[in-house]
Amino acid sequence: MVRIDNILLPGFPLLLAPMEDVSDPPFRAICRELGADLLYTEFISSEGLIRNSTACKRKLDIFDEERPVGVQIFGGDEDSLAMASEIVDIVRPDLLDINFGCPVKQVAARGAGAGVLKDIDLMVRLSSACVRSTRLPVTVKTRLGWDDDSKNIMDVALRLQDVGIKALTIHGRTRCQMYKGMADWHLIGEVKNNPGIHIPVFGNGDINSPQKALDYKNKYGVDGIMIGRAAIGHPWIFREIKHFIKTGGLANPPTVQERISVCKDHLARSIAWKGKEKGMYAMRGKYAGYLKGLPGITAFTKRLMLLTTFVEISAVLEEALHFYKGYEAVQLPIELINYHAKCAV
Repeated sequence: MVRIDNILLPGFPLLLAPMEDVSDPPFRAICRELGADLLYTEFISSEGLIRNSTACKRKLDIFDEERPVGVQIFGGDEDSLAMASEIVDIVRPDLLDINFGCPVKQVAARGAGAGVLKDIDLMVRLSSACVRSTRLPVTVKTRLGWDDDSKNIMDVALRLQDVGIKALTIHGRTRCQMYKGMADWHLIGEVKNNPGIHIPVFGNGDINSPQKALDYKNKYGVDGIMIGRAAIGHPWIFREIKHFIKTGGLANPPTVQERISVCKDHLARSIAWKGKEKGMYAMRGKYAGYLKGLPGITAFTKRLMLLTTFVEISAVLEEALHFYKGYEAVQLPIELINYHAKCAV
């Protein structure tokens, strides 16, 4: 078992990363059902929360089916972050996470997210302010450093542990790398294996297969891993990793029927949470992810993007299910694919 304060997680837990416009309640619930052990909200501006922004408050929506779930906030001002922590406390998530890793210019340039990596003393003060302002366990997600000359994650980990954070997630890149190049897990492993570190350490970055997850588990000794981009359109990654770690064999990939079923479930949840118009609009960019790799699927996804009712979308998804029936076992003839694409134009 892995313990984050009073939260008990299974051995080597899998965490869903907080991702803007991705990690909303519908997607989180699906990932939970498919094996994610700990979920995080999209990151929320502390300034937006204390100013009562409707968009920021909406991101605080959490549901019992998701638990355990953490709310992630970001900001560069101690008082604002402390007040935001108090607001988060009211909605009763399982933990509060601070984002010191977002590399996006609009965030970092304001001295928030990964921008805080330029001032480690400020990072410590911000973390301490949150710890003092909430009854929730406080955790942190960050990067190795600002650039190659300031990979100070070891010092950061020790100092944040000293002010009371209960777990640390490290993305294996610097802010200057953004998402380019390979994530460097060696420093993550060094932090985890430092005898002075007593809190759980989770690794993040480039985990996109069950084999890699097990390899990094064994190589770096982290307490668990956080998965982000690899789960977009393929939430089965959690189930597949757990199966591989348990059995040493690869799980069967999701069938076309399961992919379409989960896609429809995601749509229904999105409409239930956001309302009909906004819920369907939010799904437009997600169909291609769920159906990726099926030959000729673009003809279907183009149609799905234009539809405006759940009934119409469901009908096209059912049509796709019938069209690709048996695809797992037998490749569709190219003539049939071309004919279908021509008819859909």
